[in-house]
Parts: sequence; structure tokens; C-alpha cells
Amino acid sequence: MATAVRYGVIGCGMMGQEHLRNIALLPGATVTSIFEPNDEMAAASLAMVPGARRAESIAAVVTASDVDCLFIASPNFRHAEQMREIAALRDIPVLLEKPACTNLDDVASLATLARDYKAPIWVAMEYRYMPPVARLIDTIHESGELGHATMFSIREHRFPFLVKVDDWNRFNQYSGGTLVEKCCHFFDLMRVMTRSEPVRVFASASVANNHLDERYALGVPDILDNAYVIVDFASGQRAFLELCMFAEGARYQEEISVVGNRGKVECFVPGPGRFWPAHLGDAPIPKLVLSPRDPKGPRELDVPVDPTLLAAGDHNGSTFYQHQRFNAAVRGEGAVDVSLRDGLIAVVMGLAAQESASTGQAISLTEGAFNVQALLG
Repeated sequence: MATAVRYGVIGCGMMGQEHLRNIALLPGATVTSIFEPNDEMAAASLAMVPGARRAESIAAVVTASDVDCLFIASPNFRHAEQMREIAALRDIPVLLEKPACTNLDDVASLATLARDYKAPIWVAMEYRYMPPVARLIDTIHESGELGHATMFSIREHRFPFLVKVDDWNRFNQYSGGTLVEKCCHFFDLMRVMTRSEPVRVFASASVANNHLDERYALGVPDILDNAYVIVDFASGQRAFLELCMFAEGARYQEEISVVGNRGKVECFVPGPGRFWPAHLGDAPIPKLVLSPRDPKGPRELDVPVDPTLLAAGDHNGSTFYQHQRFNAAVRGEGAVDVSLRDGLIAVVMGLAAQESASTGQAISLTEGAFNVQALLG
């Protein structure tokens, strides 16, 4: 395939526009067609890519002769239906924003779709491409400095959910719930770090602070704003997630710790630079800390991110690195790193965590309603 890659984009809200900024950084990449029902978001997006046209339907984007691949950044609850519509029209490479879907029925439906789809489908789990997280993953699997890693901990202390068009992200029905919408990233990272499959999930969560007084046309918000989640893996490894969505004053947004029999590695990732208070000076630099057991002596390593990439989005450069790799896959020069199956497993883990938080019971992923193998085939 030629070096030039022409994108059709479905959904151009806040996250879609971040992707437009990052596509613009890729040599030979252009956006030719956009489907965005909201006039304000469409106008803002077309101003960013003046050579693109606004399509009247998804079908018009998918079947256009000047579209080589698709990027989907529509609201979560639209993803599955849009993927089914696309599959009925054309097998075309797709980068699908997370989560892949929001309920178990759509997990099964998309798993069936993937078996017959003849083009790459890549789910946008970009956290693995954050430079400090990528270094941490490399340390786990390639350096040998940890030995056998058994304990994995992810802490995200961040700002509340931002406002989205029509407020769909305030409701479990439309977002999948906080532990799907937000935490599918972390469940994906757990699988990447352990190289194993989850077998059981237990969660405790609540709504403690956010959105308590908000009222919308869709009703009263019901999304969680804090949680603890424990995931057991088939390998015997365990992973822990701590989420707080009313801690935007924290120096670092994500803190990941991995412990093996020979040492420990941690990474510290700041939140979006645009939220860092100007009076505090420069935003924190991401860093890695490696702490061997013998000889003792922690080593700190700064892992700076290209300022151009920081300016293009809120995810420490990961959106660009994801697009770089997806673009290569579209051109036939790289593999799919995050398959639809990977994205669906993260959704099942999130839905199981939501169920556990609601019932107070541990949820099996090897039997019953959340049986991953039965759902995905």
C-alpha cells in the first residue's frame, strides 16, 4: 500500500479532536471525510482539517473511494452498532476508540464480527504507549532486573469526568460504567504486564463526591467516582487498581508499581499539562524508579515526552505513538498490537468489576455470565 493513508473519522468530540491533532503529525496521513452529527463539534473539526468534507452518514464515509481506514471516536454506546454497520459495507482497517462496547451482548456480537472481518481492527488502548509506561513494561519483560514479577498495582488519582456532548458519560447505560469507560485501559495494562489471562475480579466502589447534585435530561448520574479492584490471573499473579476521580491536585495522575522476587519498578505519570497550575512552574516530568533488593539502592530515571506530542493531547504522547503503529498496520508494515479481542476482554473485566461492586461478590471470568472464553469463542 502507498505511504499516504487517508482517514475517515466517525465522531469528532473532544477525544476525536485529539486524534485529529495527532493524525496531522503523521507523514503522509490526511483526513478526507468526517461524520459528526453535532454542528459545533463538526465545525471545530473541519477547521482543524480544512481539506476534509463533512459526510451525511457513516455509510458515506465507509464507502468513499478516498478513505483507506477509519477512526471511530463516537460515544461509547454507539461503537458496537457502528462496527456492525461498517462490517456490512466494507472490510476496512479500523482504529476503534475504547471501550470497544458497553455490555455483554455486544461483546459476544463483536467477537462474532471479528471472526469474519478481513481487515485490521485495533482498539485504542494507548496507555501502553506512554513513554514511562512503555519503559516499565520493557523493564518487566526484557531487563531481568525484577526476576519473576508477581504483584502489580495501578493507582490513578485524577480529575472528574469532563463534560461530553449530551452528557452521555454521566450514565452507566451509555458509558458502560466508570470501571469500563475509564478502567478498561488499566485492565488492558494488567494483561500486558502479566502476560496472563484474568480468572476472577473483586471490586469495592462508590459515588462519594462527584456529580451528586447534577441533573440532566437523561436523569440522575449514576457513575462511580472511586474504586478498589483486585484481579486474579491464571498464572497466579495478582493485580490491584485504585481509582479516585476527585484527586486532581495530585502531582502524578498514574502511579504503577510492579514487584518481583529480585526487585521493584515504579513509574509516575503526570496528568494533562493544561491542567497543571501555572503558578507552580513547569509540569512534572514522568519518571521511572527501579529498586533492586540486592544490592539495595533505588535508581530514578526521568522519561520526558516530546513537547510537540504533549501539546497534541492529554495522554503523554501515547495517542501519537498509537497512531504511528496503526498507520503502519494499515500500510501492511506492522502488526496489530491491540486486537478487538484484547479490547473486548478489557470490557468484560470492567463489566465484571461493576457487577462485583454492585453485588459485593467476586466474579468469575471462567464460568457464568462473565465467562470470557464463552463470550469470545
